[in-house]
Amino acid sequence: MLKRLTFLCTALLALSACSHNGSDNSAAPSPAPAQTSAPAAPASAAKPAPASTAPAAPATASTAAASASTAATPASASTTAAQKPAAPATPFVDDGKWVEGKNYFTIDPAQPTSDPDKIVVTEAFSYACPACNAFHTTADQLAQSLPANAVMTYLPVSFRPDENFPLFQRAYFAAKALGVAEKTQDAMFDAVWKSGELASDDLTTGRPKPQSAWPTIDDVAKFYAKYGVDPKEFVAVANSFSINTQMKRADDMVKAYQVDGTPTIIVNGKYRFTPGAAGGYPQSIELAKWLVAKEAAGK
Repeated sequence: MLKRLTFLCTALLALSACSHNGSDNSAAPSPAPAQTSAPAAPASAAKPAPASTAPAAPATASTAAASASTAATPASASTTAAQKPAAPATPFVDDGKWVEGKNYFTIDPAQPTSDPDKIVVTEAFSYACPACNAFHTTADQLAQSLPANAVMTYLPVSFRPDENFPLFQRAYFAAKALGVAEKTQDAMFDAVWKSGELASDDLTTGRPKPQSAWPTIDDVAKFYAKYGVDPKEFVAVANSFSINTQMKRADDMVKAYQVDGTPTIIVNGKYRFTPGAAGGYPQSIELAKWLVAKEAAGK
């Protein structure tokens, strides 16, 4: 009986999501349109266990400024770090397995992407979201399994200020401007959920820390210093006009995509789904690749 209960709890956690309104979403319901203002709600429930780590390369102030000022739209936040040979494309076959309005949802109107030559697969996420932490190795697997005509990108959200999401959105765009976001994607999840050095929650109790004990942008800068980034440079870039602009653009994209929980997968600005709606983590990879094939076939 204990083993059955443990399995059930694990399965429910795997399909949960950090929601826009503060509750934990699970599989079945269709996501509602995102609210126009970011509500402050109670912290999300269960906090899962930790992730993994990877180093990155340094950048100079001049290259950081140039990168920050010319960065792509949040929808194309970052390509995957491991540039492995692309998986072969699969032909589009509609056998009725995936149902619009149940497993995936159409974004209306469809949104432009940053790369017209690729089918862009985007994960809306936050490092501070426990469900994103649980999903991030699956996101890595999805990125590695995409065919050559598709690319994986990341869109950090800010709609849970009560869980310090805006800090991590700013951190992501600063790291991207400095050229270290790709190589530290998994490491950031570890810093929040494993070592706890950037945790806004007490990992022993699962309860939120007082806001006075939350990590700051200076704490994040110390984390990136381990990967060759000058802390003063990181803070300067993080607080720059360009990063503020990218954060505003990201918030606009989250609303346009109608994302109300994380993680959410967006395919080419036209479709969105959550792991819960897909039916699980392996199914998320399968559905994303099916939607990529659907796009490639012009269906």
